[in-house]
Amino acid sequence: SEPYDPYLPRGGSSSNPSGEPARGQGNAKTAAIQAQFDDMVAILRENIIKVAERGERLDSLGETGGFASVREVHKLAVSVQEFRRGANKVRKVRVAWKDMKTIIIGVGIAILPVIIIVPIVRSTK
Repeated sequence: SEPYDPYLPRGGSSSNPSGEPARGQGNAKTAAIQAQFDDMVAILRENIIKVAERGERLDSLGETGGFASVREVHKLAVSVQEFRRGANKVRKVRVAWKDMKTIIIGVGIAILPVIIIVPIVRSTK
């Protein structure tokens, strides 16, 4: 094959300045390319039809309750936020009680020796 020359018409060469392809070779190539193009167009049409059908199915699911509406999603988001707040409050109360138990046990341990030692000291006087 000859190098590409932008000044010659497509399919043309120095030996064929008119730019017309050779009869047998050009028609076969054109037919092959046209067949590939037709196949591609058919596939694209099928895909577009499938996407449209899928969109219709999604719309019908949204209407029948298969999918949540925007209002339902908002309600769910609010519920989740309230649940988190409640869970955080419960967690804080648990931590507070745990801290309180620790303080009570610490005070009890500190007072216990005093309760034991004071009677012993009084009885020795």
